[in-house]
Amino acid sequence: MTSTPTGRRTTIDGLDRIAFDRTFRAGIEDVWAAVTESDRLARWIGEWTGDPSTGSVDFRMLYEGDEHPAERFTIQKCEAPERLVLTSQVPGEEIVWHITLSLVEHEGITTLTFTQSVGDDPAMAGGVGPGWDYYLDRLVVAEAAGDPASIDFGDYYPAHQQHYLDMFA
Repeated sequence: MTSTPTGRRTTIDGLDRIAFDRTFRAGIEDVWAAVTESDRLARWIGEWTGDPSTGSVDFRMLYEGDEHPAERFTIQKCEAPERLVLTSQVPGEEIVWHITLSLVEHEGITTLTFTQSVGDDPAMAGGVGPGWDYYLDRLVVAEAAGDPASIDFGDYYPAHQQHYLDMFA
């Protein structure tokens, strides 16, 4: 399968970000569950542990090998089922990622807009962009009752890398 890069450059709160849209034939509550409930996340990206009411959870990617450490996700704002604002940081690294998920439903169709900052180094876009195209396509397949394993990361990286690097050049 070949894929097409879908991200676009945007600025939110003074931070350069990549934004992605995905559309689902599902109600907003269902899509919200797909991006916030640990067991639903585990189908396409990873799982979290902890108690969100404390303001943070530990998130571990499930499809990037065992060496990937858990990241602390801090919940900056949660307005269920429409908006979730997070920051995350990999232990031992200085980069703080700013992530926003916004959902809008119209006539039974829900659009998810996902944004992530690229950090202080625009070259990070070369990995962030292809990675989120890949994972968000896995989400779409999972929510359509398909097999997310049918999505091959090799179709996204390095194929999309230059597109995202050029976006922030």
